[in-house]
Amino acid sequence: MDVRILKSSFAVVERRAEHAVKFFYSHLFWHNPGIRRLFPASAEDMERQRDRLFAALTHVVSRLEDDSLLPYLHDLGRDHRKFLVGPEHYAAVGASLLAALAATSGTAWTPGTEKAWTEAYQLMAEAMTAGAAASEDPPWWDAEVVRHVQYGEDIGVLTLAPRTPLPYRPGQYVSVSSPRVPAVWRTYSLANAPRPDHTVDLHVSRIEGGRLSTALVREIQLGEPLRLSTPGGRLTLRRADRPVTFIAAGTGWAPVRALLEELADHPPDQDVRLFVAARDAAHLYDRPWIDAYAAAFRRLGVTYITPAPGRPREQATARLATALGNRALWPEQDVYLSGPPVFMEETALLLEQLGARPDRLFHDAVPLAGAARGDRPLGFGEWFLHRPAPHWHDPSARAPRG
Repeated sequence: MDVRILKSSFAVVERRAEHAVKFFYSHLFWHNPGIRRLFPASAEDMERQRDRLFAALTHVVSRLEDDSLLPYLHDLGRDHRKFLVGPEHYAAVGASLLAALAATSGTAWTPGTEKAWTEAYQLMAEAMTAGAAASEDPPWWDAEVVRHVQYGEDIGVLTLAPRTPLPYRPGQYVSVSSPRVPAVWRTYSLANAPRPDHTVDLHVSRIEGGRLSTALVREIQLGEPLRLSTPGGRLTLRRADRPVTFIAAGTGWAPVRALLEELADHPPDQDVRLFVAARDAAHLYDRPWIDAYAAAFRRLGVTYITPAPGRPREQATARLATALGNRALWPEQDVYLSGPPVFMEETALLLEQLGARPDRLFHDAVPLAGAARGDRPLGFGEWFLHRPAPHWHDPSARAPRG
């Protein structure tokens, strides 16, 4: 691949990102109307789909010279099977992608640029097709809702029974799809270590305007089917003779609970610290379990962080910063962090300032805001990606087995 041409031409397209992705989907659906059924029906869900498309394309272009690109494309092809994507769809997508790049490149689109992108896409499509063909996993796992508990208006805990055992490790997440919202997949963390009956718990926080999260929290009924993707994520327990700190906010508590359950099977000799932050006391929905667990596991110290009654939720972040600052020995800690992207970004930066070692700070990848990328102004493509920040499932984020 001519990396120089690909990157320079993409820089032009990136400034017109919104136009590029809208052109792509319009071209794709106009020339291939049968493909439309593979995508979400609502305009809002399609807007998020456009975000994820450009996020994935940006990820590929930024790693054209990286050895990790080929494995990433293999995993992307394997993951796309859950969208019912087959080999026959790659040619149609390639034609529409080239049309969109040409339409948004203006005079920068030359015969040499077209040749470079045609060859690059062919290589990408072949890698994704090969990854899909080589996978021994099913495209998804069918599961049934066997328990549903709602906490307040916006939090739900669902216990699911997969028809065949789901191969996962505590701390991992899955993408979830429901017939109530066809063709929409969203990621949620699993909240328990593997059980003998193979059931898994999902902790779901309802997002305003989020059709799937609303359905899962407020509408889902016992016996309803869901689909679960191959588990992924890097927030799995590292076994080392060091103190451990867990920091969770909101339903980011779910993977931390799973890690604590795993830790209970082989209790460490070192102290374990847990910080649980919530927007208010009502959102500490799992506190009875935490209190009971702390009473049984005497090396576990728990700190709850909430704002004062009637105060804005931002006060919880300030209180957490104070509580973390009052603790010592951060360079010696393994720290596991889980929660909303902004919370994780701010907390990770604070922990590094307090002396935590970056190589002992574990969390899943999140879309970072401008401060984490440097002080330069955001390009239009970056601005577009963060309106809102794209939460797309990275299928290459397979947990380490060590």
